[in-house]
Amino acid sequence: MAKSSYPFDGQAATESQYSRLFREFQDSGVVGSAESTDLKVFADGSGMKVFVQPGFAILRGHAFFSTGIEPLDIAAADSSERRDRVVLRLDPTANSIALTVLEGVAGGEAIDVTQTDTGIYELSLGLVRVSPGVTNVAADAIIEGRRYSGSRVGTWTTNTRPATPRVSQLGLNRTTKAWEYWDGAAWADLAPTVTWSNISGRPTAFAPAAHSHGWSDLTDKPTTFPPSSHTHDWGAVSGKPTTFPPVTHSHSWSSITGRPSTFAPSSHSHGSYLEAGDTISWANGTKRVHNDSVSGSGTYYAVWVQGDGTFARNTSSLRFKQNVRDHGIAPKAVLALRPRIYDRRPKEGSDDYQRNEFGLIAEEVAEHLPEIVTRDENGIVDALRYDLLGVALLPVVQNQAKRIERLEALVEELRQ
Repeated sequence: MAKSSYPFDGQAATESQYSRLFREFQDSGVVGSAESTDLKVFADGSGMKVFVQPGFAILRGHAFFSTGIEPLDIAAADSSERRDRVVLRLDPTANSIALTVLEGVAGGEAIDVTQTDTGIYELSLGLVRVSPGVTNVAADAIIEGRRYSGSRVGTWTTNTRPATPRVSQLGLNRTTKAWEYWDGAAWADLAPTVTWSNISGRPTAFAPAAHSHGWSDLTDKPTTFPPSSHTHDWGAVSGKPTTFPPVTHSHSWSSITGRPSTFAPSSHSHGSYLEAGDTISWANGTKRVHNDSVSGSGTYYAVWVQGDGTFARNTSSLRFKQNVRDHGIAPKAVLALRPRIYDRRPKEGSDDYQRNEFGLIAEEVAEHLPEIVTRDENGIVDALRYDLLGVALLPVVQNQAKRIERLEALVEELRQ
């Protein structure tokens, strides 16, 4: 009988010897966590192909390492469904580990992996469900099938348990969410749920020991207890009130003494007019009907409505201004404005709206004359300062007046 020992200094170890030694230290499988994408098979529906994510694996003491996504071709579909298996194949004769597709049989089960101690060893990564007549592999056609390397305490699903477990091999089954171990014949639950029905030798009855119950622990106790007939002297009553509030009653106005002759009004408000500092909830123009207007005689002021809805009178007197200076406006900017006809959106909760309204579009004006455009609290274009449009027209009129004056002088000169 041949005997051998290894590895020692100055002694070569064969591939078979190294493989036999290393597999005792580490199981064959994908190196990575159970939730990782290492060497995971996936498809994107782009054709009859699948892809394998980068990753690292150990096969019977040999290493495989991929740094990029690897494509694999899938054979054309058959007339009935088949299941192809994607594997890592260790071929010691060829000194290689390669990604390979084991084409299944139409209408049959997937081909099992080959796992020998010295020859071909295949590690399953997943199954590909090839439906009849398809021309591309859909994402949901992939069935997860990776087995993981690591310590003897492993993790797996019911479908990816170790193929050749040893007695007492322990792992977490992610399908059942339970720890299990191999008892030599089957996978057994390490910590089975204990219920009263599966306890053996339990007694049929239990004699109660001496104990007590708190009042709050009692069920079905009465909410009240009717007293038996008895009396109490007034002096024997404890905790009695010093005064007694009167029962519900009424008084006529004439019987009330010391009543005031006038009554100051309590704090209140009026919805028919607004006072200084009041705000309006309809600052958004689309919430007012198009024909709201003032009427009658009297003094009227142009008003502004601030972003928070507060009224402010539009004033122009120098006493309200400071740091006054000239501001140039290019006549071309004013002449570029485009009068428009549009329909006003209806008031909220109404179908009535103003048609063929005449005016300008604030976003278009902002491109040429942003000085008269206002924005809301979010910086979005909101309205126009039509009261400033006349001011913006002054440079245009002044420019045209100068040009007319020069033309008239030129005409007069030509006449002479």
